[in-house]
Amino acid sequence: MNARNPLNIGAAARAMSNFGFSRLRVVNPFEVAFQEARSAVGAAEYLARAEQYATVAEAVADCALVVGTTAVRHRDLRHVLKPLEEGGALIRERMQSGRRYSENVALLFGSEKFGLSNEDFSHCHWLIRIRTDDEHISMNLGQAVAVCLYEVARSDADEVKTQHQAAQHVEDGANATAEEVERITQMLFEALQLSGYVKPRTEGSTEEKVRRLIRRLSLQSKDAVAWQGMLHRMVLKLRRNAKK
Repeated sequence: MNARNPLNIGAAARAMSNFGFSRLRVVNPFEVAFQEARSAVGAAEYLARAEQYATVAEAVADCALVVGTTAVRHRDLRHVLKPLEEGGALIRERMQSGRRYSENVALLFGSEKFGLSNEDFSHCHWLIRIRTDDEHISMNLGQAVAVCLYEVARSDADEVKTQHQAAQHVEDGANATAEEVERITQMLFEALQLSGYVKPRTEGSTEEKVRRLIRRLSLQSKDAVAWQGMLHRMVLKLRRNAKK
């Protein structure tokens, strides 16, 4: 997300090649840095086929689970925050159980300077952090990517300690993609606007709250269809009333 250093972009791609991950998606990268990074040793192939997006919403549209990363600092987080050991086990479990349903899982990293914004976080289901020394809490982007991917890629034999901590997330059907969840978010937000619930001064923060709320529901795809149908009828009725 908004990466500006070609060395960090190259290091992230190199880490993907090291640990067996192949799909790199970049959101609004600094173009000069991104072009320079394409020559990174051992990562040129990954960068050549990297997918570019203008927004986080577009980048994670087909993902059933979106996990953000943060160094925490003094931020007032409104998401569940998991240590990397537990979060990595949950991500790995979700990827393995989702093979039957072709689920995509996204691990979202912010820019080197600012990390992820609250708006970025609103697209995430939950967050993870790497345990670091309190005096040196922030990590280099490339290093952070490598550490997180290592944890996600660990073999079953390595996760004896974490498998008992991880919650069970195996479900009986495919989970809703981020695109489906975002569609529900936008319809619900429009309904709230038309009803007068949303105030102009707090419109941005209210939309983020709605987005976080919907993601906490962990909807399955079949339920997302039902939600969209119900909300669609509600919005149509509210639009007609607003025109009277």
